[in-house]
Amino acid sequence: MESSKHRVKAVLFDLGGTLVKTTEIPLVMERILKHRGINRSVREIIRARNEAEKGLDFRDLATVLDEFWVQWNVRILNNLQVDTDTRKLAEYIATHWWDYSEVTLYPDAEKTLPLLKAKGLKIGVVTNGLQSDLKEILSKVGLQDFFDVVVVIDTLRKMKPDVEVFHYALQKLNTAPSEAVFIGDEIEADYKGAKKSGLTAYLIDRNGDVRNQNVNTISSLDDLFKLNILK
Repeated sequence: MESSKHRVKAVLFDLGGTLVKTTEIPLVMERILKHRGINRSVREIIRARNEAEKGLDFRDLATVLDEFWVQWNVRILNNLQVDTDTRKLAEYIATHWWDYSEVTLYPDAEKTLPLLKAKGLKIGVVTNGLQSDLKEILSKVGLQDFFDVVVVIDTLRKMKPDVEVFHYALQKLNTAPSEAVFIGDEIEADYKGAKKSGLTAYLIDRNGDVRNQNVNTISSLDDLFKLNILK
């Protein structure tokens, strides 16, 4: 584990997979369809989703925002051969997604976030999610007013690992890259994006899945307090 040579003033986090855990996508889709009187198995939904995502560029999220998920749902529903108004159902799924999904803070996040705040550090979230989703997620875990800065796709219509996304968050916090730490669970978007932007970066690897990767990892957010960076 590396440590920053500068005094850390801000700690930024990715959201999904880093701070919060959500219900698996196929399970949510199954619940919604069942509620609407359509029975499809999780296996069928997984197959339909995989087929729907062929040739799909998730960077388009930055261009069409919420409409992206409606179109994504339409693709899946068509692959499931749902006999209904797919556009209308796709819009319902996009609008009510979080009504059918559990959202919980990881235990280490629940413990670590208030401790970081107590140290006087600025805390932020930089996520490749949309504002509409973030509002629902943070509300479900009681963190809607917790963070000093929140950057979503809608903010700049750009996505991690674009350095502009990270620098925008730091600008809002009046913090230099050398004074900030970023923690996320994706190597390209989170770790490499943050490193390229000049931040000290750590990959959260709770299950020990990272092998032979030249990255700095932590197995728990608790590990942040074992590093020299927060002293």
